[in-house]
Amino acid sequence: MLDFKVVHRLLQAHGEALQHEVRPFQIGPVTFDFASRRYLTGVINLSTDSWYKESVCRTTEEAIARAEMLAANGAAMVDIGAESTLPDARRVDVAGQLEMLLPVVDGMIARNLVVSVESYHPEVLDTCARHGAQVFNLTGMKEADEVFRVAGQHDAAVILCYVQGETVREVGDFQRSEDMVPVLLDYFRDLTARAARFGVKKCFIDPGLGFYYKNLQDSAQRVTYQMDTFLHAFRLWSLGFPIFNIVPHAPEVFLEDERRKAEPFFAVLAALGGTHMIRTHEVRALSRVLGALELYRAR
Repeated sequence: MLDFKVVHRLLQAHGEALQHEVRPFQIGPVTFDFASRRYLTGVINLSTDSWYKESVCRTTEEAIARAEMLAANGAAMVDIGAESTLPDARRVDVAGQLEMLLPVVDGMIARNLVVSVESYHPEVLDTCARHGAQVFNLTGMKEADEVFRVAGQHDAAVILCYVQGETVREVGDFQRSEDMVPVLLDYFRDLTARAARFGVKKCFIDPGLGFYYKNLQDSAQRVTYQMDTFLHAFRLWSLGFPIFNIVPHAPEVFLEDERRKAEPFFAVLAALGGTHMIRTHEVRALSRVLGALELYRAR
């Protein structure tokens, strides 16, 4: 059972990590002050394979309208993708992704929104950046150096995801340590240093939640790992970059008619544990959650 005893032991062992702060940086028209605020990233799925149907947009007009709604509801950034990361989803080649993405990117930039593009293809990210996209959501390290080169040229921010495999679509079993934080620190320390060599100054650290690994299908094991990832996020602050987390759905607990309640629950843990940017399908609900947490004034 997750309770204050668990949190107390965590802070006793690692409380010194809370002394670190993450510097602010500018993305497009927005200055992100990570020391004082938590932020939301909304989601637009252009692939009909994506299972969270509320986020699927079948036309450019639908996608732009959803982007405007997400921003109005509290999203500081909107992440768009043209290929689902589900293991059995159809692959979309570079040309196909660009055909779907570019009109949406153009429409969002015209509305002065911060645009994140999810892909592991450098050609997709480069072309979208030329149309104004300011953030690369990099879901695979197969061509990371080329992505970093492109990001450096465009002064783009990069979301770096922890993946045990070339991409999130190409993973097997998850190699898990009792304490994953030292593993994550080594991984992201090396990765951010690689990015810096190409002139990338703005990175987000995404620890990954183990959605697709074959040996994390047991619900108790997977959800425990996900909760630990949220609660230990503050230990990654020493890297100097903001922590980016997706919120999961625990479908074994939150059944089909309840699944939209899962993200607000996990968002509380993510915010308490030190996540700076939360990616969510439920921006309106999570905006209220963060607003409630921000009302608290320590005495």
